[in-house]
Amino acid sequence: MTYEPKNLNYKQTIMAKFEKNIFAHHIGFNLSHIEPGFVEGELLIKDIHHQQSGMIHGGVTSTVADIVMGFAAYSLVNENEGTVTSDLKIAYLRPGEGHRLIARGRVIKPGRLLYFCEADILSVDELGTELLIARGYSTMCAVGTGENR
Repeated sequence: MTYEPKNLNYKQTIMAKFEKNIFAHHIGFNLSHIEPGFVEGELLIKDIHHQQSGMIHGGVTSTVADIVMGFAAYSLVNENEGTVTSDLKIAYLRPGEGHRLIARGRVIKPGRLLYFCEADILSVDELGTELLIARGYSTMCAVGTGENR
């Protein structure tokens, strides 16, 4: 789907907001592609991302899904608005293994207040082969920022 952003500076707004996302930086997640209603990011897998059995921790998977879906919705709100997660569901499809994660979030239905989103989380092995390991669904809620809250 093609969406028209309400904030023409949505890319700069998202990058400025992302710079303040301390947790995303802590785990090493970076945004790599931003379009109206679509955001992609990636994470190089390190030991800190693994759970006790050596697979990528489900919390890492759900975190990156939440981030890309939230910013996909954020790309469509007014300049004086932000987004917060109202509802989040993750379906873990396969064990998370590999050297890199790619998260692709998109808005599937925008509204005035609520934005319905989905995300694909893919692991990438040393040969560059992508494997879908999880799919996320969320409802993002537009909220006023600053004095508009």
